[in-house]
Amino acid sequence: QVQLVESGGGLVQAGGSLRLSCAASGSIFSIDAMGWFRQAPGKQREQVAAITSGGSTNYPDSVKGRFTISRDNARNMVYLQMNSLKPEDTAVYYCAARSSTDDYWGQGTQVTVSS
Repeated sequence: QVQLVESGGGLVQAGGSLRLSCAASGSIFSIDAMGWFRQAPGKQREQVAAITSGGSTNYPDSVKGRFTISRDNARNMVYLQMNSLKPEDTAVYYCAARSSTDDYWGQGTQVTVSS
């Protein structure tokens, strides 16, 4: 089992920045990749960043150039740096981890971007 706990959400004005953190614990050795997802009210959950165990990253066009995912393996942490935030980035952001057999999710942290 893997446990994920997010932190760092909050209220920010458009154009501002936030850094989300995700602390992983448990069977860390089983994790192949980690990522950040978000879900806005009335919308489907979407992936906004992913990072493999080798450090390769991937972003959708909607956040490319504004969001950066990184991981600190020594501290079992994953981060999402979000710059140039827009009101449409408002959502609950979830940290996720994938092993060969399971997907794990954190409880989510709210990000609200005011115009």
